[in-house]
Amino acid sequence: MRRATGHAPGRINLIGEHTDYNDGLVMPVALRLGVTVQADPRDDRIAHLTTDAAVSPRETSYELGAEQKDGTWVDRAKGVTATLGQKGIHVGGFDAGITSDLPLGAGLGSSAAFAIALLRALSELFDLALDDAATVRIAHAAETDFAGARAGLLDQLASVYGRRREALLIDMRDQAMRTIPLPPTVELAVIDSGTRHEHATGGYNRRREECEDACRHLGVTSLRELDERPLDKILERLPPPLDRRVRHVVTENARVREVVAALGAKDDAKLGELLSASHRSLRDDYEVSTAELDRLVDLAAAAGALGARLVGGGFGGSIIALSQRGGANDVAARILQDYGGGHLVAVVP
Repeated sequence: MRRATGHAPGRINLIGEHTDYNDGLVMPVALRLGVTVQADPRDDRIAHLTTDAAVSPRETSYELGAEQKDGTWVDRAKGVTATLGQKGIHVGGFDAGITSDLPLGAGLGSSAAFAIALLRALSELFDLALDDAATVRIAHAAETDFAGARAGLLDQLASVYGRRREALLIDMRDQAMRTIPLPPTVELAVIDSGTRHEHATGGYNRRREECEDACRHLGVTSLRELDERPLDKILERLPPPLDRRVRHVVTENARVREVVAALGAKDDAKLGELLSASHRSLRDDYEVSTAELDRLVDLAAAAGALGARLVGGGFGGSIIALSQRGGANDVAARILQDYGGGHLVAVVP
């Protein structure tokens, strides 16, 4: 019996948070952790899924062409097959076994990795010949149009095109990309707080709506158009909290550019300062942090990290802490000892 396998990595985002759906700048790095899907064909119209992840349900089935959202992780699979059907791309029934060493809901792109791994397995199993660009579009539609999380393209692009030892600078306005090597002098500890988020039901969609409201107030199509304008004059025209949301997006785009310059200058201290500034902006202006994430960032500073910030959409999940090369494990151990929970997910690169 023919079997097909698809794999996709998770990601961290070095800098550029909540900018992707505002046509901004992002800098993801692919993780060695990810999701693998092994698929076998069936002779009916049923998709049967099993997973080793700590989610519910562990096993489920649904009929292709009759996908209905139920609010579980299975919505990402249903979104993939429903989107394929809407595009006139035929897939038959299949059994899919899903394995993952990527923490779910930790702000590390697990949903996108799952959708892309499934698409790669189905493309091989049914000879769909999906290229990378189509895979990104379909996985994104599964997340936004079906599952209902109004996220940008960051996670899908990072999972398909990202690299483990290089940051991928993406201009979301035209999806232009270039790779920037990570400096050999530093590394990042990725620490899971143990608290969980859900983009589709949390505050993520509300933040996007607030950015859209700000665009209407300002008469622009995206907040990226504000990059070259005087920020103080822009903020005077906006009511709270829209002024704070816009300040985060505009200053975060500027921080991405400053990170590129710091990497080029091999200025590790400046890189750390920019990560910490990003966290303060996400905490105070964008209001997507939590008490647990703030505590981890504070503990990272006390443990000797050069800088730290929440990573991903916020409302739970993980932080990244920058340290000198060879020091990430020790920094993470000190953080976690004082935090009393969570765990070290990975050291990057």
